[in-house]
Amino acid sequence: MTGMIIDGLSWILIVCGSVLVVTGAIGLLRLPDVYARMHGVSIIDTLGGGLLLIGFMLQAGFSLVTLKLLFLLAIMFLIWPAISHALAQAAMTEGVEPVLAEDRRKRLDQPEPGAPAAKTKKRP
Repeated sequence: MTGMIIDGLSWILIVCGSVLVVTGAIGLLRLPDVYARMHGVSIIDTLGGGLLLIGFMLQAGFSLVTLKLLFLLAIMFLIWPAISHALAQAAMTEGVEPVLAEDRRKRLDQPEPGAPAAKTKKRP
């Protein structure tokens, strides 16, 4: 009975992790620029990969394989966000501009239409 519960729970985690990874892959294709792609994919793939590895650990039982998967899970949670940050920093260094629906810098410098003229601070 306990084996069936653990087996069912592990398959639920594996399926949920797989769905998240596929969703991240679709988001990678649909999002407009490198920054949005990194933001969406890094969060979803870290969670999806974590769910997959936890599901695999439950399938493996307590063995050396489980310890290896636990080590891989710890490395994944530490390294993947750092890799995403390094890629974003490299894109910024190369001058890659984010795609915005509107230029918010113009809106910050101008008062709203119909509003009384107020002294606003200029942003650098």
